[in-house]
Amino acid sequence: MRVRFERAGRVVWAHLDRPEVLNALDTALMEELVGTLKPLDEDPEVGCFVITGSERAFAAGADISEMAGKTVSDMVAEDYFGGWEAFAALRTPKVAAVSGFALGGGCELAMMCDLVIAADTAKFGQPEITLGVIPGIGGTQRLTRLVGKAKAMDLILTGRLIDAVEAERIGLISRAVPAGTLLAEVTEAATRIAGYGKIAAMAARDCVDRALETGLADGIRYERRVFHSLFATADQKEGMQAFLDKRKPSFEGR
Repeated sequence: MRVRFERAGRVVWAHLDRPEVLNALDTALMEELVGTLKPLDEDPEVGCFVITGSERAFAAGADISEMAGKTVSDMVAEDYFGGWEAFAALRTPKVAAVSGFALGGGCELAMMCDLVIAADTAKFGQPEITLGVIPGIGGTQRLTRLVGKAKAMDLILTGRLIDAVEAERIGLISRAVPAGTLLAEVTEAATRIAGYGKIAAMAARDCVDRALETGLADGIRYERRVFHSLFATADQKEGMQAFLDKRKPSFEGR
């Protein structure tokens, strides 16, 4: 097994577990991660996924030993890295809990999540240029959308690493927190997210993602239609009635 899974209420934790290679991402790990989370994505009793690694490394990159000897024909025929888009497409909110190295594919995995909370000891980077290649799991695209062209060019062309403080400042991550409080911060955030109605949470992340792909006017129209559609859900009725009744809502994900 390359990933350890555990469930705490409505939160499912996925622990990358290849310590001997600093949680390098290979095809088997991707298939195990996606294969386990995809059925849970449709479970109304699961409200949040947390992806994490070890204190030393979230994921130090893609597994170079797996791909070093491949030819261009191999890469094209296998659509190498293409399977990671199934992870990005999971609709349940995803939180990355990052400690240590999040480099190359590890940084790209974090960027596929909806929130990235990192220990102040974490290091981020896209150092693929030092291997004679470029980011291949969406790094040139997601990084540019998150931090802008200037910073994306800086990180991708120099291959330099940045700490969590700079990563937060440029918008790569959501929060940088003291290493000793990382798990507590992530647990609180994931539990809070999971406690809301899953349909609304999925709709919210879908609309935010859409903002990266459309113009403002089209995005606002899309948001408004999604907002309107949520009035067909039981969770909307429960949430607003609970507010009027001055009580805590009981969401059911429908």
